[in-house]
Amino acid sequence: MKPSENEEEYFARQELERRKRAAEEKASAMAGDEKARLKELHFMKCPKCGMDLEHFELKGIELDRCVSCGGTWFDQGELEEMSGGDDKGVLGKIASIFR
Repeated sequence: MKPSENEEEYFARQELERRKRAAEEKASAMAGDEKARLKELHFMKCPKCGMDLEHFELKGIELDRCVSCGGTWFDQGELEEMSGGDDKGVLGKIASIFR
């Protein structure tokens, strides 16, 4: 006894949807793994030259400085915190550019 054409089509669609969901889940897991790998690879590395960054304190704020090129890097919110949140002085003017 052969199944009807509609029945075959139904099961083919179900199988296609199952494979599509499996592929999406696999891609999502790979994206998460890749993000974790890249974070581990680049964490505390200078964006300019790739060397290690070290922490140092300036005006009570912990910043990152490259041991090789001497570049200083701000994390999110540190520039605003350093400028005191107002638009006075050079740091305030720089901060206003990024707002």
